[in-house]
Amino acid sequence: MVSSREIRLKSRPTGSLSDANFEFATVELKDPADGEVQVRNRWMSVDPYMRPRMNDVKSYVPPFEVGKALDGAAIGEVVASRDPGFKPGDLVQSGLGWRDAFTVPGKMLRKLDPRGLPPQTYLGVLGGTGFTAWVGLLKIATLKPGDVVFVSGAAGAVGQVVCQIAKLKGHKVIGSAGGAEKIAWLKEIGVDETIDYKAEKSVRQALARAAPDGIDVFFDNVGGAHLDAALALSRDFARFALCGSISGYDTAERSEGIRNTVVVVTRRLRLQGFIILDHFNELGDFLRDMSQWVAEGRIKWKETVVDGLDNAPGALMSLFKGANLGKMLVKLA
Repeated sequence: MVSSREIRLKSRPTGSLSDANFEFATVELKDPADGEVQVRNRWMSVDPYMRPRMNDVKSYVPPFEVGKALDGAAIGEVVASRDPGFKPGDLVQSGLGWRDAFTVPGKMLRKLDPRGLPPQTYLGVLGGTGFTAWVGLLKIATLKPGDVVFVSGAAGAVGQVVCQIAKLKGHKVIGSAGGAEKIAWLKEIGVDETIDYKAEKSVRQALARAAPDGIDVFFDNVGGAHLDAALALSRDFARFALCGSISGYDTAERSEGIRNTVVVVTRRLRLQGFIILDHFNELGDFLRDMSQWVAEGRIKWKETVVDGLDNAPGALMSLFKGANLGKMLVKLA
Protein backbone atom coordinates (compact mmCIF):
# COMPACT_ATOMS: atom_id res chain seq x y z
CA MET A 1 0.00 0.00 0.00
CA VAL A 2 1.15 3.52 -0.86
CA SER A 3 0.17 6.66 1.05
CA SER A 4 -0.89 9.84 -0.74
CA ARG A 5 -1.74 13.26 0.55
CA GLU A 6 -4.64 15.16 -0.97
CA ILE A 7 -6.26 18.57 -0.53
CA ARG A 8 -9.97 18.68 0.23
CA LEU A 9 -12.59 21.41 0.31
CA LYS A 10 -13.17 21.91 4.03
CA SER A 11 -15.84 24.59 3.72
CA ARG A 12 -17.46 26.72 1.05
CA PRO A 13 -16.01 30.23 0.97
CA THR A 14 -18.08 33.30 1.70
CA GLY A 15 -16.20 36.09 0.01
CA SER A 16 -12.51 35.62 -0.69
CA LEU A 17 -10.82 32.26 -0.31
CA SER A 18 -8.76 31.59 2.80
CA ASP A 19 -6.65 28.77 4.17
CA ALA A 20 -9.64 27.78 6.32
CA ASN A 21 -11.48 26.56 3.21
CA PHE A 22 -8.88 23.81 2.61
CA GLU A 23 -7.76 20.75 4.53
CA PHE A 24 -5.13 18.08 3.99
CA ALA A 25 -5.77 14.36 4.33
CA THR A 26 -3.70 11.21 3.86
CA VAL A 27 -5.19 8.20 2.11
CA GLU A 28 -3.89 4.70 1.40
CA LEU A 29 -3.85 3.75 -2.28
CA LYS A 30 -4.68 0.22 -3.32
CA ASP A 31 -2.35 -1.61 -5.64
CA PRO A 32 -3.53 -1.55 -9.26
CA ALA A 33 -6.02 -4.24 -10.24
CA ASP A 34 -6.41 -5.51 -13.80
CA GLY A 35 -6.80 -2.53 -16.15
CA GLU A 36 -5.63 -0.03 -13.52
CA VAL A 37 -2.64 2.28 -13.27
CA GLN A 38 -0.95 3.98 -10.33
CA VAL A 39 0.37 7.47 -11.00
CA ARG A 40 2.50 9.92 -9.01
CA ASN A 41 1.74 13.51 -9.94
CA ARG A 42 4.59 15.75 -11.08
CA TRP A 43 2.71 18.91 -12.05
CA MET A 44 -0.77 20.29 -11.41
CA SER A 45 -2.63 23.18 -12.94
CA VAL A 46 -4.22 26.01 -10.94
CA ASP A 47 -6.97 27.82 -12.82
CA PRO A 48 -9.53 30.56 -12.14
CA TYR A 49 -12.52 28.30 -12.92
CA MET A 50 -11.73 26.32 -9.76
CA ARG A 51 -12.98 29.16 -7.57
CA PRO A 52 -16.62 29.13 -8.80
CA ARG A 53 -16.65 25.33 -8.38
CA MET A 54 -16.27 25.90 -4.64
CA ASN A 55 -19.74 27.45 -4.57
CA ASP A 56 -22.77 25.19 -4.40
CA VAL A 57 -24.25 26.34 -7.69
CA LYS A 58 -25.14 24.53 -10.89
CA SER A 59 -22.70 25.07 -13.73
CA TYR A 60 -21.15 23.29 -16.70
CA VAL A 61 -19.15 21.11 -14.29
CA PRO A 62 -20.34 19.88 -10.87
CA PRO A 63 -19.27 21.89 -7.82
CA PHE A 64 -16.56 20.55 -5.58
CA GLU A 65 -17.97 18.57 -2.66
CA VAL A 66 -17.19 19.56 0.92
CA GLY A 67 -15.01 16.90 2.50
CA LYS A 68 -13.88 15.52 -0.86
CA ALA A 69 -10.60 16.03 -2.72
CA LEU A 70 -10.39 18.83 -5.25
CA ASP A 71 -9.47 17.97 -8.82
CA GLY A 72 -7.98 19.56 -11.91
CA ALA A 73 -5.57 18.96 -14.76
CA ALA A 74 -2.30 17.26 -13.83
CA ILE A 75 0.73 15.59 -15.38
CA GLY A 76 2.09 12.50 -13.67
CA GLU A 77 4.39 9.52 -14.07
CA VAL A 78 3.19 5.92 -14.06
CA VAL A 79 4.74 4.01 -11.16
CA ALA A 80 2.81 0.74 -11.49
CA SER A 81 0.50 -0.62 -14.17
CA ARG A 82 -1.77 -3.56 -14.88
CA ASP A 83 -3.05 -1.96 -18.06
CA PRO A 84 -1.13 -3.11 -21.15
CA GLY A 85 -1.33 0.40 -22.59
CA PHE A 86 0.86 1.87 -19.86
CA LYS A 87 4.21 1.04 -18.30
CA PRO A 88 6.22 2.55 -15.42
CA GLY A 89 7.89 5.78 -16.48
CA ASP A 90 5.17 6.80 -18.93
CA LEU A 91 4.04 10.42 -18.65
CA VAL A 92 0.26 10.78 -18.47
CA GLN A 93 -2.29 13.57 -18.23
CA SER A 94 -5.29 13.31 -15.93
CA GLY A 95 -7.96 15.35 -14.22
CA LEU A 96 -6.73 14.31 -10.79
CA GLY A 97 -4.58 17.12 -9.50
CA TRP A 98 -4.57 18.31 -5.87
CA ARG A 99 -3.04 15.01 -4.67
CA ASP A 100 0.34 13.30 -4.64
CA ALA A 101 -0.72 10.06 -6.27
CA PHE A 102 -3.73 7.96 -7.29
CA THR A 103 -4.82 4.62 -8.73
CA VAL A 104 -7.43 4.62 -11.52
CA PRO A 105 -8.49 2.66 -14.60
CA GLY A 106 -6.14 3.33 -17.51
CA LYS A 107 -9.04 4.66 -19.59
CA MET A 108 -9.03 7.77 -17.36
CA LEU A 109 -5.51 8.70 -18.48
CA ARG A 110 -3.99 10.16 -21.64
CA LYS A 111 -0.44 9.10 -22.45
CA LEU A 112 1.82 12.00 -23.42
CA ASP A 113 4.64 12.32 -25.90
CA PRO A 114 6.47 15.46 -24.70
CA ARG A 115 8.13 15.93 -28.14
CA GLY A 116 11.17 17.39 -26.46
CA LEU A 117 9.13 19.98 -24.54
CA PRO A 118 8.83 20.26 -20.74
CA PRO A 119 5.88 18.06 -19.68
CA GLN A 120 4.05 20.95 -18.02
CA THR A 121 3.66 22.49 -21.49
CA TYR A 122 0.68 20.14 -21.83
CA LEU A 123 -1.04 22.02 -19.01
CA GLY A 124 -0.40 25.34 -20.78
CA VAL A 125 0.10 26.26 -24.42
CA LEU A 126 -0.43 22.66 -25.63
CA GLY A 127 -3.10 22.00 -23.03
CA GLY A 128 -6.37 23.50 -21.90
CA THR A 129 -5.25 27.12 -21.82
CA GLY A 130 -3.78 27.04 -25.31
CA PHE A 131 -6.84 25.23 -26.60
CA THR A 132 -9.09 27.84 -24.99
CA ALA A 133 -7.19 30.65 -26.70
CA TRP A 134 -7.29 28.93 -30.11
CA VAL A 135 -11.01 28.07 -29.91
CA GLY A 136 -12.06 31.45 -28.57
CA LEU A 137 -10.18 33.55 -31.07
CA LEU A 138 -10.48 31.49 -34.24
CA LYS A 139 -13.79 29.64 -33.80
CA ILE A 140 -15.89 31.87 -31.52
CA ALA A 141 -14.65 35.34 -32.45
CA THR A 142 -14.07 34.13 -36.05
CA LEU A 143 -11.02 36.32 -36.57
CA LYS A 144 -11.17 38.14 -39.91
CA PRO A 145 -8.61 40.11 -41.97
CA GLY A 146 -8.10 43.63 -40.65
CA ASP A 147 -9.62 43.00 -37.21
CA VAL A 148 -8.40 45.05 -34.26
CA VAL A 149 -8.24 42.69 -31.28
CA PHE A 150 -8.58 43.65 -27.60
CA VAL A 151 -7.62 41.08 -24.93
CA SER A 152 -8.30 41.40 -21.20
CA GLY A 153 -6.14 39.41 -18.80
CA ALA A 154 -3.63 39.51 -21.63
CA ALA A 155 -0.61 38.38 -19.57
CA GLY A 156 -2.42 35.39 -18.10
CA ALA A 157 -2.25 31.76 -19.21
CA VAL A 158 -4.91 32.13 -21.90
CA GLY A 159 -4.42 35.80 -22.75
CA GLN A 160 -0.73 35.52 -23.61
CA VAL A 161 -1.58 32.88 -26.23
CA VAL A 162 -4.53 34.83 -27.65
CA CYS A 163 -2.29 37.85 -28.20
CA GLN A 164 0.32 35.83 -30.05
CA ILE A 165 -2.12 33.95 -32.28
CA ALA A 166 -3.68 37.28 -33.28
CA LYS A 167 -0.24 38.74 -34.01
CA LEU A 168 0.96 35.80 -36.11
CA LYS A 169 -2.30 36.15 -38.07
CA GLY A 170 -1.32 39.76 -38.80
CA HIS A 171 -3.63 41.78 -36.54
CA LYS A 172 -3.29 44.85 -34.36
CA VAL A 173 -3.54 43.68 -30.75
CA ILE A 174 -4.33 45.67 -27.61
CA GLY A 175 -3.62 43.88 -24.34
CA SER A 176 -4.66 44.82 -20.81
CA ALA A 177 -2.80 43.58 -17.74
CA GLY A 178 -1.88 44.81 -14.28
CA GLY A 179 1.62 45.96 -13.42
CA ALA A 180 4.91 46.87 -15.11
CA GLU A 181 6.24 43.30 -15.33
CA LYS A 182 3.17 42.10 -17.18
CA ILE A 183 3.15 45.08 -19.51
CA ALA A 184 6.82 44.43 -20.34
CA TRP A 185 5.97 40.81 -21.20
CA LEU A 186 3.15 41.90 -23.52
CA LYS A 187 5.53 44.23 -25.34
CA GLU A 188 8.09 41.42 -25.62
CA ILE A 189 5.56 39.16 -27.40
CA GLY A 190 4.64 41.91 -29.85
CA VAL A 191 1.44 43.40 -28.47
CA ASP A 192 0.92 46.73 -30.26
CA GLU A 193 -0.79 48.72 -27.52
CA THR A 194 -0.84 47.94 -23.80
CA ILE A 195 -3.07 49.05 -20.96
CA ASP A 196 -1.89 48.80 -17.35
CA TYR A 197 -5.34 48.82 -15.82
CA LYS A 198 -3.87 49.23 -12.32
CA ALA A 199 -2.30 52.53 -13.38
CA GLU A 200 -5.36 53.87 -15.23
CA LYS A 201 -8.30 55.74 -13.77
CA SER A 202 -10.55 54.42 -16.53
CA VAL A 203 -10.14 51.31 -18.69
CA ARG A 204 -12.57 52.86 -21.17
CA GLN A 205 -10.47 56.00 -21.58
CA ALA A 206 -7.30 53.94 -21.92
CA LEU A 207 -8.89 51.76 -24.59
CA ALA A 208 -10.10 54.83 -26.46
CA ARG A 209 -6.48 56.06 -26.64
CA ALA A 210 -5.21 52.65 -27.76
CA ALA A 211 -7.97 52.07 -30.33
CA PRO A 212 -9.31 55.48 -31.42
CA ASP A 213 -11.16 53.86 -34.33
CA GLY A 214 -12.64 51.07 -32.18
CA ILE A 215 -12.21 47.29 -31.90
CA ASP A 216 -13.56 44.36 -33.90
CA VAL A 217 -12.78 41.48 -31.52
CA PHE A 218 -12.79 41.31 -27.73
CA PHE A 219 -11.42 38.24 -25.98
CA ASP A 220 -12.58 38.60 -22.39
CA ASN A 221 -11.03 36.82 -19.42
CA VAL A 222 -11.98 39.47 -16.85
CA GLY A 223 -15.47 40.95 -17.23
CA GLY A 224 -16.52 44.04 -15.30
CA ALA A 225 -14.98 47.33 -16.41
CA HIS A 226 -13.12 45.67 -19.28
CA LEU A 227 -16.34 44.36 -20.81
CA ASP A 228 -17.99 47.75 -20.43
CA ALA A 229 -15.03 49.43 -22.13
CA ALA A 230 -15.07 46.96 -25.01
CA LEU A 231 -18.78 47.57 -25.59
CA ALA A 232 -18.22 51.31 -25.65
CA LEU A 233 -15.38 51.06 -28.20
CA SER A 234 -16.88 48.32 -30.38
CA ARG A 235 -17.25 48.74 -34.13
CA ASP A 236 -20.27 47.55 -36.06
CA PHE A 237 -20.47 43.74 -36.17
CA ALA A 238 -17.76 43.26 -33.53
CA ARG A 239 -17.49 39.79 -32.01
CA PHE A 240 -16.92 39.13 -28.32
CA ALA A 241 -15.53 35.77 -27.13
CA LEU A 242 -16.43 35.61 -23.44
CA CYS A 243 -14.05 33.21 -21.75
CA GLY A 244 -14.21 34.23 -18.08
CA SER A 245 -14.99 36.92 -15.53
CA ILE A 246 -12.19 36.54 -13.00
CA SER A 247 -12.81 40.03 -11.59
CA GLY A 248 -15.99 38.71 -9.94
CA TYR A 249 -15.03 35.17 -8.93
CA ASP A 250 -13.45 35.63 -5.51
CA THR A 251 -16.02 37.87 -3.88
CA ALA A 252 -19.30 37.61 -2.04
CA GLU A 253 -20.71 40.48 -4.07
CA ARG A 254 -22.85 39.75 -7.09
CA SER A 255 -21.29 40.62 -10.43
CA GLU A 256 -22.50 43.86 -11.93
CA GLY A 257 -24.82 43.62 -14.88
CA ILE A 258 -23.56 44.60 -18.31
CA ARG A 259 -24.06 48.30 -19.00
CA ASN A 260 -24.40 50.00 -22.36
CA THR A 261 -26.31 47.05 -23.81
CA VAL A 262 -28.07 49.29 -26.31
CA VAL A 263 -24.94 49.12 -28.51
CA VAL A 264 -25.36 45.35 -28.82
CA VAL A 265 -28.37 46.10 -30.97
CA THR A 266 -27.35 49.31 -32.70
CA ARG A 267 -23.89 47.98 -33.65
CA ARG A 268 -25.13 44.44 -34.32
CA LEU A 269 -22.63 42.86 -31.95
CA ARG A 270 -22.22 39.18 -31.23
CA LEU A 271 -21.42 38.24 -27.64
CA GLN A 272 -20.80 34.52 -27.15
CA GLY A 273 -19.64 32.64 -24.10
CA PHE A 274 -17.88 29.36 -24.67
CA ILE A 275 -16.54 26.28 -22.90
CA ILE A 276 -13.84 24.15 -24.50
CA LEU A 277 -15.64 20.98 -23.38
CA ASP A 278 -17.93 21.63 -26.35
CA HIS A 279 -15.04 21.71 -28.83
CA PHE A 280 -13.04 18.53 -28.31
CA ASN A 281 -13.82 17.51 -31.90
CA GLU A 282 -11.37 20.28 -32.88
CA LEU A 283 -8.56 19.19 -30.55
CA GLY A 284 -6.59 17.56 -33.37
CA ASP A 285 -6.60 20.75 -35.45
CA PHE A 286 -5.50 22.76 -32.43
CA LEU A 287 -2.61 20.42 -31.64
CA ARG A 288 -1.51 20.52 -35.28
CA ASP A 289 -1.50 24.33 -35.37
CA MET A 290 -0.03 24.95 -31.93
CA SER A 291 2.68 22.28 -32.25
CA GLN A 292 3.83 23.91 -35.48
CA TRP A 293 3.82 27.42 -34.01
CA VAL A 294 5.75 26.27 -30.94
CA ALA A 295 8.29 24.39 -33.07
CA GLU A 296 8.78 27.51 -35.21
CA GLY A 297 9.29 29.68 -32.14
CA ARG A 298 6.22 31.77 -32.95
CA ILE A 299 4.56 31.16 -29.57
CA LYS A 300 6.30 31.98 -26.29
CA TRP A 301 4.98 31.64 -22.78
CA LYS A 302 5.60 32.47 -19.17
CA GLU A 303 4.91 30.25 -16.18
CA THR A 304 4.55 31.03 -12.50
CA VAL A 305 5.69 27.92 -10.61
CA VAL A 306 4.94 27.19 -6.96
CA ASP A 307 6.70 24.26 -5.29
CA GLY A 308 4.93 21.62 -3.26
CA LEU A 309 1.39 20.43 -2.61
CA ASP A 310 1.39 22.39 0.66
CA ASN A 311 1.46 25.62 -1.34
CA ALA A 312 -1.30 24.77 -3.84
CA PRO A 313 -4.09 26.59 -1.91
CA GLY A 314 -1.95 29.73 -1.77
CA ALA A 315 -1.28 29.45 -5.50
CA LEU A 316 -5.00 29.40 -6.23
CA MET A 317 -5.69 32.35 -3.93
CA SER A 318 -2.90 34.35 -5.51
CA LEU A 319 -4.56 34.15 -8.94
CA PHE A 320 -7.23 36.55 -7.72
CA LYS A 321 -4.61 39.02 -6.58
CA GLY A 322 -2.99 39.03 -10.02
CA ALA A 323 0.20 37.39 -8.74
CA ASN A 324 0.71 35.14 -11.76
CA LEU A 325 2.55 35.96 -14.96
CA GLY A 326 1.37 33.44 -17.52
CA LYS A 327 0.30 29.96 -16.42
CA MET A 328 0.08 29.17 -12.70
CA LEU A 329 1.51 25.72 -11.94
CA VAL A 330 2.36 23.68 -8.86
CA LYS A 331 5.40 21.42 -9.10
CA LEU A 332 4.81 18.33 -6.98
CA ALA A 333 8.01 16.36 -7.46
